[in-house]
Amino acid sequence: MKNVTLNNGVEMPILGFGVFQIPEEETQAAVEAALATGYRHLDTAASYGNEEAVGAAIKASGINRDELFITTKLWIQHAPTGNVYNDTKESFQNSLNRLGLDYLDLYLIHQPLGDYYSEWRAMQDLNREGLSRAIGVSNFHPDRLVDLIGHNEIVPAVNQIETHPFHQRASDQELMRERGVQIESWGPFAEGRNNLFTDPVLSVIADEQDKSVAQVVLRWLIQRDVVVIPKSVRPERMAQNLDVFDFTLTEEQMNQIATLDTGASLFFDHRDPAMVSWLGNRRYS
Repeated sequence: MKNVTLNNGVEMPILGFGVFQIPEEETQAAVEAALATGYRHLDTAASYGNEEAVGAAIKASGINRDELFITTKLWIQHAPTGNVYNDTKESFQNSLNRLGLDYLDLYLIHQPLGDYYSEWRAMQDLNREGLSRAIGVSNFHPDRLVDLIGHNEIVPAVNQIETHPFHQRASDQELMRERGVQIESWGPFAEGRNNLFTDPVLSVIADEQDKSVAQVVLRWLIQRDVVVIPKSVRPERMAQNLDVFDFTLTEEQMNQIATLDTGASLFFDHRDPAMVSWLGNRRYS
């Protein structure tokens, strides 16, 4: 497994296993299968509702904690008359309890909304206390990322954003590289939108490499030094997604994939007022 080195020296596997949209009742079995297949990097979130199942799978696996890299995420804290800093620490501890862990490898602000400055100050302290080895953000556009960096002591180690062949985020990645922030992809397969798995460009490259389209997409991201967390509930697909380190895309193939970029999200825009309102009104315990 290839690792990336985060801005504080922490090593993070470039390929992990995500559990977004896996029902809670199916999560433990899926994570147990992923760990048995060889995954050691797991990504979840408080808002996914399956942290407890992820924790149960970790415990059942018997794998030493120091062999695993575990990420979860903080949902928007709502305390207009309270203390977001304290609420953040409480939410962190709730996630740790559900996961059955003593510390996290990476804790992310899930959305760039609400009083995320107070959240970040709490997370900086969690990092200093050794409770989260690294801290970062998710869904931050460059303007908000630069502003957060400019007014705080710790630079986010990671920014997890929508990244796939139809929304490649090359300029965002370059800015993050300049600022010492590791890009991480969510939705690497675009959830199959734009007929990704039958796309002519990707299909030709897959035939040339004797690989699947999914493997080509993952290899393309890894060659760009993008951390990626594909999801599957099928063990054979889990194994296939992990089997992407025995081939290399040519420069020509990389350039062909670059032509697929639309420069726009296939899901939603965090700068859209309606989406901001919808996300901001969601509650998770």
